[in-house]
Amino acid sequence: MRDRIYKINSLIKKEISSLIVSEIDFKSGVLVTVSDVSTNQDLSHSHIKVQILPVTETDYAMATLKHEQPVLQKILHRRLHMKIVPKISFDPDLRGEDVDTLTDLLSQ
Repeated sequence: MRDRIYKINSLIKKEISSLIVSEIDFKSGVLVTVSDVSTNQDLSHSHIKVQILPVTETDYAMATLKHEQPVLQKILHRRLHMKIVPKISFDPDLRGEDVDTLTDLLSQ
C-alpha cells in the first residue's frame, strides 16, 4: 500500500507542477514550486506543499492558488486515469524562508 501512495503522490506532484506552470499566471517575480505531496491512505485528500519565492508574496500566491483550485482539480481529474482522484488543497512550505534569507545574505 505504501508503494501505491508513493506513486500517486509522485504522479500528482508532476501533474500539479505542470498545471501551475501552464494554467496559472502569477505576477512577475513570483516563483511557485511544488515541494511535497501527501495523500491520505483512502485517497480522499491530497495536501500539496508549495514553496513561494519571494516569501513576502506568500499571501498573494496562496490566494491565487485557492482561487484556481477548482479549475486545477477539474483538469487533474481529466488527466489522471484513476477511479478516485483525491481532492487537492495547497499549503505553504515555510522552508522557503531559509532560502530567501540566504539569497538576501548572498546578494549583500
